[in-house]
Amino acid sequence: MTAMPTHRSFEDLVAEGAAVPTEGWDFSWFEGRATEERPSWGYAVLAGERLARAEAVLDIQTGGGEVLDFALGRAEPARPVLVAATEGWPPNVAKATALLRPRGAVVVAAPDDAPLPFADGAFDLVLSRHPVRPYWDEIARVLRPGGAYLAQHVGPASVFELVEYFLGPLPAEVRAGRDPERERAEAEAAGLDVVGLRAERLRTEFHDIAAVVHFLRKVVWMVPGFTVAAYEPQLRALHERIGQEGPFVAHSTRHLFDARKPVR
Repeated sequence: MTAMPTHRSFEDLVAEGAAVPTEGWDFSWFEGRATEERPSWGYAVLAGERLARAEAVLDIQTGGGEVLDFALGRAEPARPVLVAATEGWPPNVAKATALLRPRGAVVVAAPDDAPLPFADGAFDLVLSRHPVRPYWDEIARVLRPGGAYLAQHVGPASVFELVEYFLGPLPAEVRAGRDPERERAEAEAAGLDVVGLRAERLRTEFHDIAAVVHFLRKVVWMVPGFTVAAYEPQLRALHERIGQEGPFVAHSTRHLFDARKPVR
């Protein structure tokens, strides 16, 4: 992928990164500005294969609905009888509703940290891509016996080269958060059988400072409270570094969960 030219001024690039809308999980704006390796398992394709065999499906924290929309398209002409999705951020609720309604999916506004607003055993498949955190007890509750949870989670210390550039070294317990083996134990404690768990570390490159600004505005938990004004000296120094040395390199971590609710 070709990098964007780096001769544009710091002010112009920062202004551009600060002006791009952040709704949804469409990352196409980063084309040519940032790259990220994709996990080898192809989550959205896997989700489409599972959707084609499911009857009632829930997508947790769907964002703008882009991944679920793609997966539903892969599942056609087979499709579940019921497709529901939850999302907690109002702008994303509106975007996901507009995108998913034509596919017959219902989007429910629900806080990310609240119980799922569905009956026990309502779904035979629960999906999620990059949940803020998995609420295993709730996932297990809404699954039917024999139902499955398929999800791609963010792993420990993901893109922390960039995070720690702004925040400095973080404590070991923070770097160890989102550990896949800890999540496996939590899933099993909730009564689920983890039948598959794969993890990968993936190269990420930021080719200009506009990409950094937009990324930190979009993924707000990376550098909490991030604003251009608050971090202007660090941003300017990073802009100069990219111009002199090339892309800023970080590494994302991802893991794929495949868990089942036992038939008792």
